[in-house]
Amino acid sequence: MPLLRALNTIPVWPLIVGLLAVCELYSVGLMLLARRRLGFDRLKLNNEVAGFKFSVIGVLYAVLLAFVVIAVWENYNVTESAIRNEAKAAGDMAQLSYALPESQGEEMRRLLDAYVKEVQQSEWGTMAQGLPSKAAADALAHLTQATINMQVGQMRDLAVFQQALHLLAVIEDNRNERLDSADGSVPMILWLVLIAGAVITLGYPAFFGTMNVVAQTLMTATLAALVALILVPAILLDFPFTGEVVLSSAPFDEALQQMPPHLKEPPPQPPSP
Repeated sequence: MPLLRALNTIPVWPLIVGLLAVCELYSVGLMLLARRRLGFDRLKLNNEVAGFKFSVIGVLYAVLLAFVVIAVWENYNVTESAIRNEAKAAGDMAQLSYALPESQGEEMRRLLDAYVKEVQQSEWGTMAQGLPSKAAADALAHLTQATINMQVGQMRDLAVFQQALHLLAVIEDNRNERLDSADGSVPMILWLVLIAGAVITLGYPAFFGTMNVVAQTLMTATLAALVALILVPAILLDFPFTGEVVLSSAPFDEALQQMPPHLKEPPPQPPSP
């Protein structure tokens, strides 16, 4: 996807400056060109009719832009919650492993440790390209197989098995939520509509004519800057694992603290009275 490639190759500040420059040059340049070619006397005749139409166009584009920004912000928050829930479920599963026989519990903690490390070291990099990590998927598959193969004997073992399956489902569901957000949540057709709307909205000031060319230039430049600055967070938040503004994998650090080598042995029990 072009936006993913751009975010991976261009630092955020040059991206912001470049987008501002493009919008300013297009809107202000088109306005000055129309004023030079058509003249103030001809353009001022459009002010009343063009002003009414521009207000309608401005409202429609503002609603669309606000809708996209709110949508990507909500998806960003959902993805952040999914990361926390996935890491918390991995940590809870590591604690639950101490209720298993020693060999099974140690094996489960080893597989959890391998999965979390693959997520941090491998999948965080592949998600920047909008793709999952095969190594992380394989680690999760091994963990799933080990959970399914748990030996269930007594009623207590059955309760542990059911809780382990529940936590495994939480890990898989939240991982899928995280991966779904990696390549963006806004469809390409909507980005095309946003770009077309920006072209129309920023080009409309060329139909107006005012006596004070400096004031008209400043108003046009302000409009172009506002549209560009609102588009920037929409682009950055739509790809939460790409570029410089990315979600952190820090919640998985807490999960690792509950796994080997920190907790190879069960926690010490308090002395009996």
